[in-house]
Amino acid sequence: MKSTGFIAVLLLTALASFGQQTSPTQTPAQSTTPQSQGAAPNQAQAAPAKPAGRTLQAQSQEEMKAFQDDMALTDPDKVEAAANAFAAKYPTSQLRASLYIRAMNLYAQSNNTDKVIEAGRLAIAADPINPVPLVQVASALAESTHDTDLDREQRLAEAAKDAKAAIDNIDTGLLVPANADPARVEGAKHSILTMAYDTLGMVDLSKQDYAAAVTNLQKAISENPSNPEAVIYLRLSVAQDKLNQVPQALDSANKAVQYAKDGTMVQNLAKQQQARMQKLMSAPASGSATPAPTSPSPTPTTQTSPSPAPTSPSNPH
Repeated sequence: MKSTGFIAVLLLTALASFGQQTSPTQTPAQSTTPQSQGAAPNQAQAAPAKPAGRTLQAQSQEEMKAFQDDMALTDPDKVEAAANAFAAKYPTSQLRASLYIRAMNLYAQSNNTDKVIEAGRLAIAADPINPVPLVQVASALAESTHDTDLDREQRLAEAAKDAKAAIDNIDTGLLVPANADPARVEGAKHSILTMAYDTLGMVDLSKQDYAAAVTNLQKAISENPSNPEAVIYLRLSVAQDKLNQVPQALDSANKAVQYAKDGTMVQNLAKQQQARMQKLMSAPASGSATPAPTSPSPTPTTQTSPSPAPTSPSNPH
């Protein structure tokens, strides 16, 4: 999904900047903003506005150097191992979660979903209110859970819990570099919220709660209207189809086709869903029930390449 990549790139950039900007904790005298000469105390120059969010601090130069060295690594396994060693050496460091997030994003780039979840869970344990690992783990769980999984219900419950926590902590939990562009920070927030509501929609579809799925998928779309996701419109169409909201389902399917990239599985599935809705719209009214969907519905493999499910989108993707 595009928003996933956007968050990964933005957060990798942000975390890299932490290595340049984060400094050891200052003494009160050092951290006090000096006043301009001759100015009265209440006329001191105002500090420049910073984007809303948290910043990080290292407790020593040694900790800062270790963090910078570990952040420079590019192999996800090495980053994860370095993060474990760092957490063992500095168990109270504010920087622990950032290293696990670095590993998580690198695993995401290599499509290693299991390791995304593993590293993301460690990041959440180190920083339970950071919406980035929360939404990444939630999305990965929702995408990779199948009807046949013995722990299906636990995985879906964890996905929903993490997605809701990402939403609840979007304004207070995000780590923001001191020099971050407020517009980029705001864009990242909207992308995180899109992923979170999309994940809740996937969970709802898996549980066949189609009304809740429609609500959450519409919220996902409304969070980022300038960057529409074809796969979210496809999921929305399936949920509306299940509720026999045929005109709405056709409209969503049309948008899924419009926004899908040429030659992708999402485009193929969207066209099949579109054809089904067009057929239902053109069918003469009768007292018979609307036939069950026969076109493929999204299933959790990857967010951009859903697999066909002939009847029920119990594990939508």
